[in-house]
Amino acid sequence: MPESFLSRLRLPGLVIVALCLAAPVAAQCRGENLFTTLPPDRLAAIEVATAAVPYPVGNHWRATRGDEVITLIGTYHFDDPRHFPTLEAITPAITSATTVLVEAGPDEEKQLMDLIGRDPSKVMIMEGPTLLQTLPPDTWEALSKALTARGIPSFMAAKLRPWYVTVLLAIPPCAMATMTDPKGLDGLVIDTALAAGVPVRGLEPFDTVFAIFDAMTEAEQITLIQSTLALEGQADAYFITMADSYFAGEGRKIWEFMRNSSYDLPGYTREAVDAEFMRLEELLSSSRNRAWIPVLLEAAADGPVFAAFGALHLSGEQGVLALLEAEGFTITALPL
Repeated sequence: MPESFLSRLRLPGLVIVALCLAAPVAAQCRGENLFTTLPPDRLAAIEVATAAVPYPVGNHWRATRGDEVITLIGTYHFDDPRHFPTLEAITPAITSATTVLVEAGPDEEKQLMDLIGRDPSKVMIMEGPTLLQTLPPDTWEALSKALTARGIPSFMAAKLRPWYVTVLLAIPPCAMATMTDPKGLDGLVIDTALAAGVPVRGLEPFDTVFAIFDAMTEAEQITLIQSTLALEGQADAYFITMADSYFAGEGRKIWEFMRNSSYDLPGYTREAVDAEFMRLEELLSSSRNRAWIPVLLEAAADGPVFAAFGALHLSGEQGVLALLEAEGFTITALPL
């Protein structure tokens, strides 16, 4: 990744990281849905951009190729009571599957926690300057205040890796209470599969998150912290908007909303914004989607598959649905 990419990044990092890495919005968060305040011309532009990509609307799909069947659900990874009608609709496909595939299954989660337990430097600064020493004073002050609101004292915040700080900032204070035992739709799918005796496997290695952020320099990660903090005052509104869009089957619309909003940033052209969003989508979504396809195909050869992963991975030229279509699958939208 070129040095200029994230070192120049002033796009709204909080929403981008949350959307792509599945940060939660708890049901108890309260805020205004930002789509309700958009001028009609801006909303129309967002809807046109959303419709321009393959499979922009819908969370529930089936891919078939001969006898091979893959049922897919785009997920929202943390708790919300609106998941339960969805779970009821998809349970027959889960329990009749030969394999359930998720981004991270129980084995991957255990491997991740074991690694962090053995090597806390994955998320903590164990030697060298802390964030207190490396961040500009105004950035540190804002970060300390934001993480304190999330129950993380400043002495601990100072020792966190910059990438991990950004992920924490992507969880609004109102949602932190759900982090003790978050389920989300992914967790509900896993529990349902295990209760039915269906094997659950991960779509990707347990340490994928580290590879994503290893592609960024520390300076780039700090820049992402700063752009995320700039939206701290509107965190609830952005996340209410994201949650509402997901449950309306319009996860792609949030991505295009953030792109459209970024066109107004000083010093940016539309071409520059589009280029940076393309790179972000490649890093956080598209590259992973391509890696998942062989896993999906291998599993589908052994019987019906149920796959659950973040909803943004469904849409786009390099989305899972378009990639499966390129492999000869017929893609069919399913109701919820």
